[in-house]
Amino acid sequence: MLMSGAEVVGTAYRHGFAVPAFNISDYGMLAALVAECEAAESPVIVSIHPAEWALVGDAFLSSARELAAGASVPVAIQLDHGSTFAQVVGAIRLGFSSVMIDGSLLPYEQNVALTRKVVEAAHSVGVSVEAEIGTIGPRDPKSAAEMKDFSYTTPEEAAAFVAATDVDYLAIAVGTAHGVYPPGVEPELKLDLVSQIREAVDVPLVLHGGSGARDAEVSEAVRRGIAKVNISADMKSAYFVALREVLTDPKQREPHDIYPPALDAMRQVVRHKAEVCGSAGGAQHYGYRPAGLRAPSWTAAEVLDY
Repeated sequence: MLMSGAEVVGTAYRHGFAVPAFNISDYGMLAALVAECEAAESPVIVSIHPAEWALVGDAFLSSARELAAGASVPVAIQLDHGSTFAQVVGAIRLGFSSVMIDGSLLPYEQNVALTRKVVEAAHSVGVSVEAEIGTIGPRDPKSAAEMKDFSYTTPEEAAAFVAATDVDYLAIAVGTAHGVYPPGVEPELKLDLVSQIREAVDVPLVLHGGSGARDAEVSEAVRRGIAKVNISADMKSAYFVALREVLTDPKQREPHDIYPPALDAMRQVVRHKAEVCGSAGGAQHYGYRPAGLRAPSWTAAEVLDY
């Protein structure tokens, strides 16, 4: 079921769980992600970063939309960390059902103006919008010192931002970082701050940097108002570790032999994160229809032996 991000996240918000949003970089990852979420009966957001979009190309979106529309669980396809109005409009025209405009590094008033402009354009065609205030630093911070420069979101700023922009859901900075953490560094979520922001605003909250965070803290943040959790590094790390193991055998040359172990490793992370977010089984709140004939039960090896 292809839905807007607001439909997917809003329902999760009302029922007290979070929708996991996974960044994917090719069709195999996309299909495995949707299949595992169907198995877990979990709604999901397919996140595509501009760098990933450049990799897969525009034509990829038609396949993604078709797969999402035929899925038995709610699926939104979201542009992740869009940086300009033109980029976001391009994504909307291409068929993304939700977009994120990230003006968090801009001065506050510029972030407000850019977000409001995106919201007006997106809402006019039924596309939902995520924005961000506060900063959680660079991707893959190299040291603990880099993580001390974060700008945490305040309840007052969040409330003013939502009122000024009419954004559908809001990413907040409460202690996580993007990507992989430096050795010996573990994030510590400011859970009280999540609660305070939840009391100050009436839209769902988003946690970026869901990889590497403690499971118990993420689950508690969800109980306090987080309704979307972004995940990339944990899933991709599992995928590429498994892929490297397979490729140590020089005789491996067929994609249908090489990729399945990596996709299986990825699916294990997807299932685990759905459980951490409380979204496993959550499809029942959307008019869920159990998976039936859409997903084949056979393997590539069985087809070749046929």
